[in-house]
Amino acid sequence: MYDVLYIGGGLNYAGAIVAAKNGLKVALVEKEMDLLGGTCLHKGCIPSKMFLHYANTLRQSKSPFFEGTLTLEMKTLVEKKNRLRQNANKAVRTQCREIDLIEGEGKLTAPHKVEVGGKTYEAKSIVIGTGSSAFIPEGIAYDRENIITSDEVLEMKQLPKTIAIYGDGAIGREMASFFVSSGAKVTLISRHEGLLKGAHTLIANGMQKQMDTLGIEHLGNHPVAKARMTQRGVHVTFEDGSSRYFETLLVATGRRPNTGVIRTDAVKVGKGIVTDDDFETTLSGHYAIGDCNGKLQLAHAARAEALYVTQKILGRTPHRLNLSHVVKFMHTLPMSYAWVGETRHTLEKRNADFKESVMPLNRFTASVFHDAIHGMMITYADGEGFILGAEILAPDAEELIAPVAMALAGEMDAPLAQRTVMAHPTFSEALERSWFKL
Repeated sequence: MYDVLYIGGGLNYAGAIVAAKNGLKVALVEKEMDLLGGTCLHKGCIPSKMFLHYANTLRQSKSPFFEGTLTLEMKTLVEKKNRLRQNANKAVRTQCREIDLIEGEGKLTAPHKVEVGGKTYEAKSIVIGTGSSAFIPEGIAYDRENIITSDEVLEMKQLPKTIAIYGDGAIGREMASFFVSSGAKVTLISRHEGLLKGAHTLIANGMQKQMDTLGIEHLGNHPVAKARMTQRGVHVTFEDGSSRYFETLLVATGRRPNTGVIRTDAVKVGKGIVTDDDFETTLSGHYAIGDCNGKLQLAHAARAEALYVTQKILGRTPHRLNLSHVVKFMHTLPMSYAWVGETRHTLEKRNADFKESVMPLNRFTASVFHDAIHGMMITYADGEGFILGAEILAPDAEELIAPVAMALAGEMDAPLAQRTVMAHPTFSEALERSWFKL
């Protein structure tokens, strides 16, 4: 009998380590121990950000201030990525030395019972963190060679000359930035007409200008009916009956929670594994964290949830997580879009009383050589001046948004935030000045 059994070796492992260090008997079940650390480490945010980093160098080299041409050597990049993954996996295993690692696919078959490879393990508490999987819409013949997902991009030995990307969410935009910066001709296909649904109009316009500058073709309001590989290439047929051929089609239409772990009616499953605000399922003592609960598909959110649940299991009273205060972002080149807390869209949706401060980055000289003239920082406060949230379109926006997240956690008002003196010359100055306008 274990004190805690964790199913899924993604960010769940962070909770398992804490539980073991606090004297609990802990087991962690992972389908493939070579992938211990999860999708983010092996097939998601870590390798993709590495790819973007080097693609950005190539993009910058095309400036008229440089002579000659560079190419991205994909074989070498993939080899470096694999070494990075292997080293990180070893580091995670080392941290898990006090945990019983069980390889195999875990199934919750009854309260407090998990079956792995025909053997049943029991635990007082069970934490499920089985993540999510890429969603392939019906009609698209995914073959992992010509019709691919981001998983296959991270194994490419050669870049395509042209590529279509279906889906303009975080993964689609990130991949579009990578391929166009690496020299490919990119077509981004969206189901809807506009860009960045839910973003402030100024930021959506800025992102559109960035895409135009990069040379990304955007096919809005073009839901795909079917896609097949043919002798002429990937034949994509749209719902309006029109069609086009592409060398490669990357499907980035979102991810679905992995809920197959549940084999008992005691745990309710909806869009994800149903939980309350403490991430406890409909079965007491059983929790679901990360992508599989369908709340927020972000690695840092999964880690925070795993640690929160573990503190609860240890008998402590952690401060309840507010998922709206978790930073969200789309990593694109040269500027990223990040937001936290309330946005104009959410505030208007609930008819809230708020103040808005807009600070264009073109007011700062550095925006010219950082390709950020279309960037924007927009902050929000309530009628009493308390900070509600922010939206940022800027280089490294996911880093620049951090002070706003801290302000939300600390329940700061604008006058208190204004006491912070940001460094010069940096884009954080724009955030400082936006607070003075609230």
